[in-house]
Amino acid sequence: MNIENKVAAKVEEPSTRMTRARAKALETLLPASKPSFKKDQKCVLRANTKRTASDDNKASVTVISGLQCKRRAVLKDVTNLTRENSYANCINGTKDQTSKQARKCPTKKNAEVAADISMEIAEGEEDVKAKLAEELSKIRMVEAREITLPTKTEGKQQRTYRGAREGVVADPVLPMLALTKPAGLRIPQKKEEKWFCKKLDPSSGSGIVDIDSNLKDPQVCGMYAPEIYNNIRAKELDHRPLTNYMEKMQHDITPSMRGILIDWLVEVSEEYRLVPDTLYLTVNLIDRFLSENYIEKQRLQLLGVTCMLIASKYEEICAPRVEEFCFITDNTYTRREVLKMESHVLNFLYFQISVPTTKTFLRRFIQAAQASLKVPCIELEFLANYLAELTLVEYDFQKFLPSLIAASSVFLARWTLDQSDHPWGPTLEHYTSYSPSELKTTVLALEDLQLNTNGCSLNAIREKYRQEKFKCVASLTSPKRVLSLF
Repeated sequence: MNIENKVAAKVEEPSTRMTRARAKALETLLPASKPSFKKDQKCVLRANTKRTASDDNKASVTVISGLQCKRRAVLKDVTNLTRENSYANCINGTKDQTSKQARKCPTKKNAEVAADISMEIAEGEEDVKAKLAEELSKIRMVEAREITLPTKTEGKQQRTYRGAREGVVADPVLPMLALTKPAGLRIPQKKEEKWFCKKLDPSSGSGIVDIDSNLKDPQVCGMYAPEIYNNIRAKELDHRPLTNYMEKMQHDITPSMRGILIDWLVEVSEEYRLVPDTLYLTVNLIDRFLSENYIEKQRLQLLGVTCMLIASKYEEICAPRVEEFCFITDNTYTRREVLKMESHVLNFLYFQISVPTTKTFLRRFIQAAQASLKVPCIELEFLANYLAELTLVEYDFQKFLPSLIAASSVFLARWTLDQSDHPWGPTLEHYTSYSPSELKTTVLALEDLQLNTNGCSLNAIREKYRQEKFKCVASLTSPKRVLSLF
């Protein structure tokens, strides 16, 4: 009883602090021979102590779990799966601010790395461009050296290159030059350069009007027009028909039959409202095919409609169907025959249909002629087109280049409309690269066509340009002969 009173006195002391160790010691001091209901109380006490311990720990646990919940809520908002570094930093962080900073830091690092990589790529490209420029300058210097040196010097260079195998130092650019550019193509390129029209220098003060200064219209291509037409001038020498194929290859057809065919094709183009480029390309395809292929006169019309079908597919937005070309021939040829001839023509030409025609140069030269006038003249354009189309029927004009015919048409058209001034000026001479003396033969032959001195009975083109929509330019003639200008 004394022990129990002591324990009770100790428990009831308000001044002393109850701890877990003292509570455990009190439990050991209790006698073991207690009734069964005391054991139940002991279990209840132990359960209560455990529950209280858990309740005591709830305060600290809830704080930590609250932080963890906040971190998880932040991580759930992460939608970019590629940012693995920021995801790891968010997990290892203990506060929202640190997790946000951890998310921002990898982005900055990635941006800096990407900037460094782009700088390295740009520097690499500049190095490659610099090396290419140096190699090209070396090649050009060697080319100029080879062209200017006489044949003896060329022999010395060849001997030096042979000596390189024996230990003599040779130019390392020469083997590469020999592999990249054949020697037989150098001299013709230098000869063709005199035809090319260089870019106009506005400070030259030569009285030449710059027709490529209008950069507002994208269809004019004023920025690239000189390079485009320089390339066309070089390409007009390729894929030219023979000037004497009637005498050399054809024995069943004559130049008059060819003229009748083309005169009929002019009417067909008017019937189907085809653009002028289609007619010019049709005549070019016919002449190129007849230059190396024999054909009977019964199949000449078949060749004509087939070439117009090919040109329509190339130039027109909505080309006529094959059945329409069969119908225009009064069903003389079937659809199968037209398609078979189309395959034959295309395979012979190797599908090389993009060729410069007279119409290609006529647009450029008319623009140069209009630039020298104070007021643009629509009759000048119609008259130049009329004179150029007259040459399609004539077989003898095969010997003239398309650019020469276009320049001569502009020359004669200006003279027909105005005899008070010379039709050729520095602007036209600059953009056509032809002087009046070089145009003399073609202009005189073209004037004979205009006056119809030979009495040609093919009037499809003349009737076409006698219409009011073309200002009736076919009826215009010059009171003075053009021979007085030369």
